[in-house]
Amino acid sequence: MDSTDEILHVFPPLFRVFKDGRLERLSGNDTVPASVDQTTGVRSKDVTINANSGVSARLYVPKSIDTDQKLPLVVYFHGGAFVVDTAFSPLYHTHLNNLAAEANMVIVSVDYRRVPEHPLPIAYEDSWDAVQWIASHSSRNGQEPWINIYADFQSVFFGGDSAGANIAHNMAVRAGSDNPDGLIVSGIVLVHPFFWAKEAGVGQLIHPESRAFAEKLWLSVNPCSSGLDDPLISPDPRKFSLGCKRVIIFVADRELLKHWGLYYKELLEQIGWGGKVQVVETKDVDHIFHIYDPTTDKAKSLVKLVASFVNEDKTV
Repeated sequence: MDSTDEILHVFPPLFRVFKDGRLERLSGNDTVPASVDQTTGVRSKDVTINANSGVSARLYVPKSIDTDQKLPLVVYFHGGAFVVDTAFSPLYHTHLNNLAAEANMVIVSVDYRRVPEHPLPIAYEDSWDAVQWIASHSSRNGQEPWINIYADFQSVFFGGDSAGANIAHNMAVRAGSDNPDGLIVSGIVLVHPFFWAKEAGVGQLIHPESRAFAEKLWLSVNPCSSGLDDPLISPDPRKFSLGCKRVIIFVADRELLKHWGLYYKELLEQIGWGGKVQVVETKDVDHIFHIYDPTTDKAKSLVKLVASFVNEDKTV
């Protein structure tokens, strides 16, 4: 075997890393076009956010909207360990069609640049670029008519799953410090967030082998990072200002990442954050189960809970 083909790390079913530094995607390469969804009637289209960097997004709006009606806006960041899948992947297209229909909301699904062509922290910078682009529509004269016409800028949420939930959290932190004009972030939706830490209150629950695996994964996508003490992967609410007042965290019973989601909630409560945080634990499921099979009762329940969270202010 050629030494350049020697495999250094494998992260099934996502990607593998070769000894020479190359990274090969093992899944998440398929795409589907924007369309009118035959099941939900949700409309979608693709837009360019930054022609220079290539950052783009897929927009979703529900089937029937009154032009005078303003709907909650969710800025969504897809998962895939920062490596696989895009905003145009069939699994995410199906999920966001279902979510837009259930919650009656506008969704901007951000297509940030991925590892290995663009190592972290580029995905975070691309995502912030998208947030600022969305904020530029708050005066109703931005580039994209769907956002100008339909989005309620008093009801904006950041959301995502896995690596995308990590991005959503980090965008809320940046919004808390940078305060983009015209954008008020109401809350964040973190589904099975990719958080970890070298040392934390839940450290005794995690096997050293799992911790080593997490660190290999993180350093594979962010080679310049200091490791699992990096605040991008190890959020400590005592050290940042969260730019929203409501947080919902979904955790999966069968995965180790759930411990960090639970710990994140505990820290927010301990510091007297002042907002509302809740955790929803789904029993007997694995990581992002709702993306892989949206037809199950548990997946449908998760979508309904996200919809309820986003629309909470409208029902009280």
